[in-house]
Amino acid sequence: MSALTPGVTRAGEGLDNISWNILGQIYVPKSLSESALSWHATFPPETFVPPHIHPTQDEFIYMFEGELELMIDGRAALARSGDLSRLPMGLPHGIWNRSGHTVKCLFWVSPARRLYDLFWAIHNMAEQTPAEVVALAAKHEVDFLPPPPDETN
Repeated sequence: MSALTPGVTRAGEGLDNISWNILGQIYVPKSLSESALSWHATFPPETFVPPHIHPTQDEFIYMFEGELELMIDGRAALARSGDLSRLPMGLPHGIWNRSGHTVKCLFWVSPARRLYDLFWAIHNMAEQTPAEVVALAAKHEVDFLPPPPDETN
């Protein structure tokens, strides 16, 4: 990975025309350098990113449209258009679109570490099963948390 290259990544375009399908969401990378990775994300209704931890990265989400429900270090939060969510490294967080509408936002992590490679690997999976995504993520410095215990038992 190299230093940040100067320029403009146009609206509706990603770096090298890349577009990833990650757990039903569409991620379009906007910038990549050793110090940061950013991507435009489109979350269709009822999609989510399960609770996980980035032990080596701070993560941010800037909301363009819609609203996301967040769990940040065990606390519920709601992010709406114009809001910035800060997800410090080492803190568990999860993201849900339960709004019934499509959500558009910009994510970025600092430093980039291995997240770009993880997105390529997930995108290229024949079938994105939860167990395989979790195992793959662990090899790329993202640790998914076990689901909460079933409260009906």
